[in-house]
Amino acid sequence: MSTQPSPAAQPSLTERRKAATQLDIARAAAELFAEHGPDGTTAEAIANRAGVALRTFYRYFRSKQDAVAPLLAAGGDQWRGLLAAAEPGSGVLTALERAVAQALAAPDAHAVEQLGWTRGLLRAAEQDPALRAVWYRVNQESEERLTPVLGTLAGPDADPLEVRLASAAATAAIRTALEAWARTEAGTDGPGSPAELAARCLRELTGGMSLA
Repeated sequence: MSTQPSPAAQPSLTERRKAATQLDIARAAAELFAEHGPDGTTAEAIANRAGVALRTFYRYFRSKQDAVAPLLAAGGDQWRGLLAAAEPGSGVLTALERAVAQALAAPDAHAVEQLGWTRGLLRAAEQDPALRAVWYRVNQESEERLTPVLGTLAGPDADPLEVRLASAAATAAIRTALEAWARTEAGTDGPGSPAELAARCLRELTGGMSLA
């Protein structure tokens, strides 16, 4: 079975440009948050750093905290893509473990940088309720998008409640692991890394589930 998306599912050039602009703004926001903190950063400063007009910023984002959502959501997008590419019937929990390990691995400088952005933003979120709200919203949206992916992977005979629980548990496992890692100085691989912590959380949360 092919795992390549159909041509109709491919994003248009306009959608790709929009996503690229949003990511540029998100990176600019993350850089400025790291340099000055959320309180010391304005939407205008983010727009200037990203090289866009302020009206363009507000076309895409409601607030300066909202601007980092694409960075925080990037891992979830990758994770769902890995699961969507898994063969149906390969085992939901097994596929989840593999996808988590791949999505949170840091095999190159780009992956290390992405995790670094996440760590910085989660640290800032501890003192910024609006930034925490963005993080929680990103996780809720990720969970909602994950459920149908797991439903397809589990097959038509799977218990919908079990699928829903697996989605909630997997999302919570990654969220908890990243939050715990962000509070430490652990590296991006090995003991205490996001991948190691997420695998541990996933095993704890899915240990009593019957999905196979």
